[in-house]
Amino acid sequence: MHDTGIVVYLVKGPVRRYGILSRARPGGKGEIGTMAGFEIRFFRACLRILTPKNAQGGRKMSKHSIVRWIKMIGVYLLVAAVAALGWLWCVLPEEVYLEPEQPLALPRFGWVEPLRGHGSRNVASTRAAGSYQTTLALGGWLPVKTIRATVMQRPTVTVCGTPFGVKMFSEGALVVGFSEVHTAAGTVNPAKQAGLRLGDRVIRMGNTVTETNEQVHAALEAAAGAAVEVVYVRKGEQRQTILLPVWDTQNAQWRAGMWVRDSSAGVGTLTFVDAQAGVFAGLGHPISDSDTGERVALRSGEIVACQIVGCTGGTAGSPGELKGKFLSDHALGRICINGENGVYGTVSTAIAGQQTELAFAQEVLPGAAEILTTTSGEKPRSYRVYIEKVNDADPRRNMVLRVTDPALLAQTGGIVQGMSGSPILQNGRLVGAVTHVLVNDPTRGYGIFAQTMLEQAHSVPGTDAAA
Repeated sequence: MHDTGIVVYLVKGPVRRYGILSRARPGGKGEIGTMAGFEIRFFRACLRILTPKNAQGGRKMSKHSIVRWIKMIGVYLLVAAVAALGWLWCVLPEEVYLEPEQPLALPRFGWVEPLRGHGSRNVASTRAAGSYQTTLALGGWLPVKTIRATVMQRPTVTVCGTPFGVKMFSEGALVVGFSEVHTAAGTVNPAKQAGLRLGDRVIRMGNTVTETNEQVHAALEAAAGAAVEVVYVRKGEQRQTILLPVWDTQNAQWRAGMWVRDSSAGVGTLTFVDAQAGVFAGLGHPISDSDTGERVALRSGEIVACQIVGCTGGTAGSPGELKGKFLSDHALGRICINGENGVYGTVSTAIAGQQTELAFAQEVLPGAAEILTTTSGEKPRSYRVYIEKVNDADPRRNMVLRVTDPALLAQTGGIVQGMSGSPILQNGRLVGAVTHVLVNDPTRGYGIFAQTMLEQAHSVPGTDAAA
């Protein structure tokens, strides 16, 4: 019988004893011409490999061996189950927000719901504002994680998407570079010899507080070549060292061989304003020094009106950039926080925008969305994007989104620097803000939950929300 199906047979020999070949071979001893024959022969080969030999050289699965294999499979399944539950525990949120009478549901985890039965503090149908604990369970029966559910009225904010200028002064003089000093004895670098590094913040030299570049220069002149104690901050830790200024023969002044910066300025996008609390939120990431990458330690700062006057499109490996111009020295607000998830502060004047409800984090879903951003002038436009992934575990990168709007792709190539803070809306609610662009793919980027930004905005000192 001739068959065009797969022909399978065993190859004898010490090396390829259990090899299984697959090729067309009409006729011949041991030929199997059907798929059923293939399955039988394949099963036998696997069984021979897994079955230990007996004393006579044959293969027979003993009762003890069967029990051992069953136990081993059981252990593997148990380990896999524990690992899956551990992963689930990590990705589930620590806290959820609900409106009064809103059922507790996690759309991204359809098989997880509040624990059923007696003794569970279930907030599946809440009525009163307040904070409750509830246990999430697989299918409502297998407990996985206890979280906090906060019942509150759904917030409404003024969504902006407008560009704004940032002026910031740092707490201490930031070391951004080094240069050799020419002396009568040759070139030296006192700052490096004292152990200072890029990104250190010099807050005092001798008896002089060094908040500005001018104060650093004054402290070096006052030392006049004498050893001076330098107090600086590195990665949040305050340290001390001794620096010996030297006389620069080329510039006729005392120098330390370091370049310092005491301020920073840039352009970003305003995400929203909470007019009732009198606070604003923008960027979705901290303002960092362009040379060192260190977050600028805020001493004082303000936001001002800004206009986008140009744009450099982004390409793979080279992120683009919006170019802005400050329109006025009049401050729209005061910066109070330069945090890991954005800049926040108080507003001193009314800022235009659209009143929009805020989506709670568990309501954000993969799917179609839009962003409000300004690529020219002062007025934002809406552009289509697609939320590819939502993540509760990372506190700052909660979404991966992709630009799908042909108009925005034609103008900028995707997401560019300066768009940070652009509001993301889904189903008519504010769900988050754009924070970063993927350097190798400018059409894609990260976003942060609006809920996280509102929590941070309400922590601004001196506001009613922070009380």
